[in-house]
Parts: sequence; C-alpha cells; structure tokens
Amino acid sequence: MAVQSMTGFASASGQEGRYRWSFELRSVNGKGLDLRLRLPSGFEHLETELRTRAGTLLTRGNLQIALSVSLADSRLDLVVNETVLNAVLALKERLGDRIDPAPLSLEGLLGIRGIADFKEAEEDDAALAARDASILAGFDAALSHLVDMRRAEGEKIAAVLLGQIDRIEQLTVRVEQDPSRSADAIALRLREQVARLVDAQPSLDPDRLYAEAALLATRADLQEEIDRLHAHVAAVRTLLAEGGPCGRKLDFLAQEFNRETNTICSKSNAVAVTTAGLELKVVIDQLREQVQNVE
Repeated sequence: MAVQSMTGFASASGQEGRYRWSFELRSVNGKGLDLRLRLPSGFEHLETELRTRAGTLLTRGNLQIALSVSLADSRLDLVVNETVLNAVLALKERLGDRIDPAPLSLEGLLGIRGIADFKEAEEDDAALAARDASILAGFDAALSHLVDMRRAEGEKIAAVLLGQIDRIEQLTVRVEQDPSRSADAIALRLREQVARLVDAQPSLDPDRLYAEAALLATRADLQEEIDRLHAHVAAVRTLLAEGGPCGRKLDFLAQEFNRETNTICSKSNAVAVTTAGLELKVVIDQLREQVQNVE
C-alpha cells in the first residue's frame, strides 16, 4: 500500500432516468477524518451510506462532498384538490337559482384558484431506487479518483521525505565521526582544562579535577542520542516502504528527531558538532512540514 497525501480533488457525473447528478470531492489536511456533506433537499437519506463508503478508503483529511441533482425533463401531473372542488359544487347547489343556473364547465372549474394545480410527477419506488444506486455508484467512482490523486501526491511526498531522511542520516554520521569525539581528543581536552584550572588555582587537587572532568565528559557523550537518531531513520524508512496511513507515526518520529538533536546541540563542545546539529534542525523542520501532508 502506497503512502497517501491528504489533498486532492475529484468529480463524477451521470444520469439515471430523468435525473442528472454530479459529485465534487475536495480533500485537504486534517488531524482526523472530517466529512462535510452538501446534499440537495430530499437526498439526506444518502448521507449515512456516503459517510460509510468514504470511511472505508480514507482515514484522515477534511473531505468536502458536494452533490447536485437536476431533472433532465419535466413531467407535470394535474392534481385536483377534492376538498375545494366539493366545497365549490356544494356552494353552487345551495345558491341554486340565485346565480346563473348553467352547469359549471371544466374550464370554469379550472379557473377557480385552489381547485387544481400542476405538480412535478412523482417517480415510483423502483425508479427512485435506481436513481439512488446510480448516485452511489458515481460517488464510488469519484472517491476512487480522489484516492488515486492522493496516492500520486503521496508518492511525490514520500520521495521528498526519503531525501530528507538521507540528509539526516548523513549529518548524524558527521556528528558520530567528528574528531572531537575520539578518545584522544577527549583526553587532550581534559588535560588542557585541568591544566588551566591548576594554573589559576594551584591549591586545587589535579587528581580530583581529572575525576570531575571525566564525569562531565561522560555525561556529555553523544552516543545515546546518535544511536536513537539512527533508529529513527530506520523506522521512517520502514514506514515509507510499508505505506498506508502513517502520517501520525511520522509526525511522532519527527518530534523525536528534534528532541535528540536539541540534546546534541546542548551537549556539544565542538563547533563542527554544533554546526551539524543546527543543520539537522533545519532538515527536521522541513521533514515535519512535509509529514503534515501525509495521511
């Protein structure tokens, strides 16, 4: 399964019987899966099914789903208001000879407001079921196109992330192999520090100073942070190779990269190590920015 982005757009349209329909789907970044549907009046019954189908293919992103429906042709039925018609006929009979005794004509009845009206013809259950099935099939097609777009964008992001991970690994190796971390360099630094202190305060015990300096040097060792950075690099590569929804895990690892790098910078006692640490922070910030787009 490939890595997916959370951004994309897709549309689909079709016709079933008298009904024309069209979908527009827009997806942007989100912490979870947030679906916002705009459905025409009379189509609210489709919402649950649309949400279910979207949830089977997507796990994160703010997804806007817009459905529009129109009629390809209009069919009108003449609807007679029996209550009004009966009331008019009863009035005609009651008034009798007091008004024109001529019988009421169809044209005359239709001219009376409220007796008859033209309304859009209603479809039978089979036609409505076919319409809904066609709309849902169209949604599946649009959703599939959206997933394809998100996957294509995800492949580009994964390539960028791999390049950034390679750079993080290179900088980690630079820190690991820096000459300031060699045993000889550490011993020389300790001797120089102790010598300066003894010169400034001859009463100080050199042996004790060596012990204290060695303890400080041990606490300032960077190997633990370097090992964690290597482990995080391997974890990111594994996630990108496996694919699927991995954005949250990648974001966590980006935070861990930043934490270890901050520790390296705070412990550093060499300009080259500090410089590499600062470069690491820049690359990690770029990594975190890209990770925000991953599902």
